Amino acid sequence: MEIQMDTQKKIREHISALSDGELAASDLELAFAALRTADGEQAWNTYHRIGGVLRARATSELSDAFSERLATRLGAEPLIFARVPAPAALAPAESGAESRKVAATSP
Repeated sequence: MEIQMDTQKKIREHISALSDGELAASDLELAFAALRTADGEQAWNTYHRIGGVLRARATSELSDAFSERLATRLGAEPLIFARVPAPAALAPAESGAESRKVAATSP
């Protein structure tokens, strides 16, 4: 099962690289074969939608005050603090054998 998941992941990485124009020529045949499957076609469409959103420019559909209203609303959101674990000891504790060795060699 794990090998199949790794293969699917690799195929999706190839399709992603192909959609970005960054796939090595040696991997083109595998990517084109993957695109003939339902999963490959879905991945291709998904990556192109994502790319379209990332390349999209702001549209006139948003009002000029949209950014200001969004910033105000985000500023009103409560802050969430996460507990940070206490730092570990800087040096490992000495074992009993090391302590005795130091004591035995001290004048």
